[in-house]
Amino acid sequence: MTDFATLGLSPTLLQVLAAEGYTTPTPIQAQAIPHLLTGRDLLGIAQTGTGKTAAFALPILQRLAANPRKPSRGTCRVLVLSPTRELASQIAESFRTYAGTMPLGVAVIFGGVGYKPQTDRLARGVDVLVATPGRLIDHLDQRTLDLSKTEVLVLDEADRMLDMGFIRDIRKITAKLPKERHSLFFSATMPSEVSGLVADLLHDPVRVEVTPVSTTAERIAQRVIFVETGRKRALLGDIIREEKPARTLVFTRTKHGADKVVKSLEQEGIASVAIHGNKSQNQREKALESFRSGQAPILIATDIAARGIDVDGITHVINFDLPNIPESYVHRIGRTARAGAEGVAISFCDAEERAFLRDIEKLTRQQIPATDRRIAGGESLETREATETNGRRGGGQRGGGRPPRGRSGQRAGGGGGGGLRSDQQQRGAPRADKPRDERSAGAPGRPRDDRRGGAKPAAGAGEGRGPRKGGQQPRGRSDDHRSRDGAGASASAEIGGMSFLQAPRRGG
Repeated sequence: MTDFATLGLSPTLLQVLAAEGYTTPTPIQAQAIPHLLTGRDLLGIAQTGTGKTAAFALPILQRLAANPRKPSRGTCRVLVLSPTRELASQIAESFRTYAGTMPLGVAVIFGGVGYKPQTDRLARGVDVLVATPGRLIDHLDQRTLDLSKTEVLVLDEADRMLDMGFIRDIRKITAKLPKERHSLFFSATMPSEVSGLVADLLHDPVRVEVTPVSTTAERIAQRVIFVETGRKRALLGDIIREEKPARTLVFTRTKHGADKVVKSLEQEGIASVAIHGNKSQNQREKALESFRSGQAPILIATDIAARGIDVDGITHVINFDLPNIPESYVHRIGRTARAGAEGVAISFCDAEERAFLRDIEKLTRQQIPATDRRIAGGESLETREATETNGRRGGGQRGGGRPPRGRSGQRAGGGGGGGLRSDQQQRGAPRADKPRDERSAGAPGRPRDDRRGGAKPAAGAGEGRGPRKGGQQPRGRSDDHRSRDGAGASASAEIGGMSFLQAPRRGG
């Protein structure tokens, strides 16, 4: 059996690992560490929860210890880029833990906090700097940071950063780095943009791939509940009271929606806290601490937390809103059933989210068992839709003799109901223009009237991925997310030879 001692790590690091209770390396650690110790560039395909932070942190620390030198003022020897503040903080803490008594300086910089303390810290020189792209660009523009002497670059969660719109920032940052360097890329998926960065920035990399993103943990009991949007908050309260989960992470599509869920649970006497991009850094840290301590056993989050929160003991993950990116589903439910534990993943699905569910089942190559008050058992999505279509053709009757519900939730006869999405309907929402620094988060974005078709944005804001094609959109920068206005154009769906007009969808 492989253990850390066989990977070539120094006795000092082995002592730290033993003290922390690490005995057997994970697959990504066992495969990546030997290559990194030889100085090879590396492309690691691994999702969160696979131990990849230790996979790159341990070889980097061994490299720094073998060649000790004091970094020059305003420089860093190692740069780690992270998409979110929470993940950046966790990476920095891991470096400090693994470093043990090594005389190495670790710093983390991101937006939402004071600028001057970061400037003062950078001025002394840093061995390991962990940063989010937005705030790092600020320091580069102000010339408080010089990357010309950086020896190692780590790009963590590369696909997530590209989803959040950081591609130009990453290219601007890497242009400031020396050509001779050690480069490491880690990503859960390999979209074309990540492949392009790999080709441009890595030299003859070794590729290590473990746990494909389409794989969901076998220890997670998954189920989906078909429910109208207006009943989701009541259903969430029912589930929490009935199942009494020890620690629950609830995902919403929008920031406003997260706050509404917190208020709804509060009215039912259920303690919860929210974390999303409009919260200050202090608020986010307090929310996480309340969640970790159990003071607030329910955390309501947008996808900012999908890959940036590592909290032990999460028993339930509830998708209050299904994600419009199927890979995000895997990352979300991966917050539970960690370290050999078991977990539960429950997803709420309204009529307009069925296309998202179909994409998730296609990606994971498994049917998620359904629980529905109107349809029992775990029939597939296609069977459910066929039942509804046949019911409409037969005069509006569903299996069991009951008419379908329309969008208003009222029983409708004939063809009124229009729940299915057309292929032309947008899944994402266009991003709003935001200031660079998240200290100004919450400021209203510019009205968008230049989109294709001249449609104006609907109310509500979300953090999902906006459409990649269409009219050129203004680019707003923040440290760990891009805000989007939750807007959807009206679309017509063909069902059983009949056309139904779908009303615009609002976020939240």
